[in-house]
Amino acid sequence: MPADQSIHVLTDVVANKIAAGEVVERPASVLKELIENALDAAATQIEINLVCGGRTLVAVADNGHGMSRDDALLSVERHATSKIRDLPDLERIGTLGFRGEALAAISSVARFRLCTRRAADLMGVELIMAGGKIQEVRDAGCPSGTSVEVRHLFFNVPARRKFLRSEQTELAHLRQVFMTYALAHPAVGFKLTIDSRLVESLAPGATFEERRRDLFSFLAPADLRAVNYTSGGLRVTGQVALPALSRADRTEQYFFINGRPTSAPLVSAAVREGYHTLLPRDRYPIVFLFLELDPALVDVNVHPTKREVRFYSPGAVRETVITAIRQALALDGAFVPQTVRPLPGKMPPADDALRGAALSAGFPSLALPGVFPYPAPRGTSPSRPAPSAGAPQPGAPVAPPGKSEGPAATASSQLAASAPWAWCRILGQIGNLYVVLETEDGLALMDPHAAHERVLYERFMAQLRQGRIESQGLLVPETVDLPPQDALVVRRHLELLKRLGFGLAEFGGDTFVVDALPICFQNAAARTLLADMAAILATVGERRSAANLLEEQVAQAACRAAVKAHATLRSEEIEELVRQLAGTEMPYTCPHGRPTLIHTSFQELAKKFGRV
Repeated sequence: MPADQSIHVLTDVVANKIAAGEVVERPASVLKELIENALDAAATQIEINLVCGGRTLVAVADNGHGMSRDDALLSVERHATSKIRDLPDLERIGTLGFRGEALAAISSVARFRLCTRRAADLMGVELIMAGGKIQEVRDAGCPSGTSVEVRHLFFNVPARRKFLRSEQTELAHLRQVFMTYALAHPAVGFKLTIDSRLVESLAPGATFEERRRDLFSFLAPADLRAVNYTSGGLRVTGQVALPALSRADRTEQYFFINGRPTSAPLVSAAVREGYHTLLPRDRYPIVFLFLELDPALVDVNVHPTKREVRFYSPGAVRETVITAIRQALALDGAFVPQTVRPLPGKMPPADDALRGAALSAGFPSLALPGVFPYPAPRGTSPSRPAPSAGAPQPGAPVAPPGKSEGPAATASSQLAASAPWAWCRILGQIGNLYVVLETEDGLALMDPHAAHERVLYERFMAQLRQGRIESQGLLVPETVDLPPQDALVVRRHLELLKRLGFGLAEFGGDTFVVDALPICFQNAAARTLLADMAAILATVGERRSAANLLEEQVAQAACRAAVKAHATLRSEEIEELVRQLAGTEMPYTCPHGRPTLIHTSFQELAKKFGRV
């Protein structure tokens, strides 16, 4: 090379290692590529063997087409593939793999063994490699199909190997890949062996419902609704869970496009819109969606790992998915009013009545002017009208429940320093939703759901801050199956969860026995609660205090327990809620930041009526 030449062609060894950096991130990446090759080879049975979290061994054996000797040698060359031949094929990809990089990348950073035989051949071929170099090629007796063994991943790239996580973490990622592809292809049988122990054995020829039941046994048929909708050449099938089975992240949202598992942000956003008004913004439903469309209308050649896809008509895909989900949820009455189960605790009778008055699962969006901050004067104001003859004076006790004279009942008592009024008069409920209050300096609209959320939230949080985390034993202990990554997090933080009031013990594999819950969550679903705690712990670990760790969960519990929108409340229930809201530390917003009160002063009203 001339001394002044700075550009040169990389060797095949270096190029393969660069490709490995894109394709092979961890043992789970290896498993993904090998399973895809097996599925593309029309395998009906795939057996997987893992040792030491994939660090020592990732092996995949299938009963697919197999390869000839020449094809086996070509398969480990970069950009060698049987999936496509020319540019038109690239525009209509119907296979999971097509780039011709996987085996070349994997074999360049591991000790690699491939053994394959076609059904028509009497003898198979065995190929042994290390660090991208072929060490031996020989005839071998083996069953028809292909088996690949990848040992000591990154043995020749120490910098990459040290970035691998613990054995348990890598195993959790491997199991997630296994579950995803087993779910995507229920007609294919799968076996999973971990450290010489058979963990999963899924029979071939299964339906999606059978495979879903095998892998997600915690989901009862009554919890799911079937999706089956077709529009404009796009078919959407699968199942979606009712809004009650939500979680704090998207871990259990599975999207398959022409059989290919993918993240598909566009589909995720469509799912969110499909559940619009049924879930708070920070909750995500459990969904299994299969999208089938012409391969020419979707581009899977976006990223080397084929993790993302692009649609030719994203708007049409989005609308189809939204319609499919809404149609599925509407079939059973997911929008039908449901009774909210009350949370336990020492609650006034009015609270129990409020919690039982739920008539809708939706949350209204407040968009009215005049949101707090509120500083309400405590003294007499020139703009304040004289109280009516039947209204008690400021500081007077509340009329006992059942003895208030019509809707113009009065609610005032011993108020906290943060109370937004010195006195108020309840005028009634409008729109079957908002409560109208007259205060000493104006008019206030109260959202009962947001107000009740604030009351319950502060009550629960006070218990946490005072270190009085009480547990409530379950009448019948529950066994909870978690996804591999959630189970790993729960297992790591078992003692912390016990300190937070959970009665929890391992039951083997990814299963736990729950016999007690923190008292403010005793009516919550144990599985949903543990999954949410796993999502929080995975993000913040143990660095935050117990109160802060459970803060969002308490807010969600308060939201579920609070009176729902469009609930018709009795006057005594409204009185009790107004009284309790006035006694909170922050009466102006719910735990999620929505306003509980919207105030308009008499001075503002006078301006609007031209009296100033």
